[in-house]
Amino acid sequence: MKKSVLLILVAAVIGFGVIFGAKYLLVVRQMAARAGMRPPPPTVSALAATAADWETVLSAVGNVQSRAGITVKTEVDGLVNRVAFVSGSTVKAGDLLVEMDISREEAQLRGLEATTRLAELSLARARELREKGSNSPADLDQAESMRTEAIAATDTIRVAIAKKHITAAFAGRIGITRVNPGQYLRAGDPIAELESLDPIHVDFGLPQQDIGRVQPGMAIRLTVDAYPGRVFPGRIEAANPRISDATRNVQLRATLANPDEMLRPGMFAQVEVVLPASERVIVVPATAVSYNPYGDFVYVLDHPPGGEGKGYVARQQFIQVGSARGDQVAVTSGLKPGELVVTAGQMKLRNGMPVLVDNTVVPDNNPAPTPPNS
Repeated sequence: MKKSVLLILVAAVIGFGVIFGAKYLLVVRQMAARAGMRPPPPTVSALAATAADWETVLSAVGNVQSRAGITVKTEVDGLVNRVAFVSGSTVKAGDLLVEMDISREEAQLRGLEATTRLAELSLARARELREKGSNSPADLDQAESMRTEAIAATDTIRVAIAKKHITAAFAGRIGITRVNPGQYLRAGDPIAELESLDPIHVDFGLPQQDIGRVQPGMAIRLTVDAYPGRVFPGRIEAANPRISDATRNVQLRATLANPDEMLRPGMFAQVEVVLPASERVIVVPATAVSYNPYGDFVYVLDHPPGGEGKGYVARQQFIQVGSARGDQVAVTSGLKPGELVVTAGQMKLRNGMPVLVDNTVVPDNNPAPTPPNS
């Protein structure tokens, strides 16, 4: 009995050993097969770096300013009789904007005009009497003084009447009215904004080291977020004679034609000053550059040892990046013309990895792209 049980146990141990041995051999073979398998190389798009002559520009942020802009205000107290302009309309220099009540001044003017005529008659009589020796020089002086005082008082009332006819100081576009007929105004109360919009100015600053590179008459290009893709040309008009103590920038002003009044005072704008000399740069698509705190780089594709036609190997290349134009970026150092750079698919690469190139779909590479629906 004991012998049979022992034989059964031995047979069971041998059976389990055979099963586990077979399973172990299967696992070992599978692991060896996986070790021998290599994942296919990643597929990327690539483009050769090219040399190009780019115009040299200085970039800045500017503030659009009207050529002339004021808040129209009243100089005297009075009641508004009539608002003679339409909000948002264009006006010419001298156009009537607001007419205030002048009934009291007109009454005063009639009295003062009568006083002036009487003073003139008195002066003429005093002169006649003086020629005959019938009055003293003091009488003549007094008559002349009274005439002068009467004329001055009359002119004062006329000035007060003129100030109650508020006119446009210059041609431009008038803003939203802040007054209504029947409203009583105090001296200094605002009436509306008046802005001269064509031509228009942009004020911007450049670092002091660039002051020797710019001068009045140079061309500028201006863009604003309100009109994507629209470029407004202009020219530098003047530069401040003093460098800012706070920013060490020189303030410049450029003038631009604005016949359609698309540019409005107060807009922020991107300004590019076009310098006369161009520079030779290496150009790659902006998508080719990987930006990192420790340095910007691209992946350059080289043929592996053994010659052409055997695929490519990715090589990480650090570069210095310059200015940008549309979809392109200038590389100032670290890259040579003709080198093949990866333009899409960099996220799956590492240095020394073999890759396949497929340019069926490539990123945009236009130095002057046109926005959709432009």
